[in-house]
Amino acid sequence: MRSRDLSSWMWGDALSMLEQAERLHRQFFKTCTADPQRWEPPIDVIETADAVIVYVALPGVPATAVTVGYEAGGITVAGVRRLPATQAAHIHRVEIPYGRFERRIALPLHALEPEPPVMADGCLVLTLVKRKETP
Repeated sequence: MRSRDLSSWMWGDALSMLEQAERLHRQFFKTCTADPQRWEPPIDVIETADAVIVYVALPGVPATAVTVGYEAGGITVAGVRRLPATQAAHIHRVEIPYGRFERRIALPLHALEPEPPVMADGCLVLTLVKRKETP
């Protein structure tokens, strides 16, 4: 009887951890509300005295698969992350989302001049330099 209790406890604990992991995954890799087939990559937006810098986490996505659109008050980053070639391989786990992605990013209200996008360390780095206001 005790082994059955221990087994139930272990399974209950394991299921609880899986549910927590799934909640965290959904928190960091949200699907677009407009199109559930798309996902939204996580971002960091940092403002310095001279610029606004946006980091978009896109591991495994080549720069050629990403488009960046600049509009008043924000940026749209869109593209596709494809699965790696798997002809002679067995996939054991896929946790990083793949397929179409799109993220709209609201920006602080400044006059910003975008520099060319850069891919570095699995992130798309967008630097928007603040224009100096002339009196």
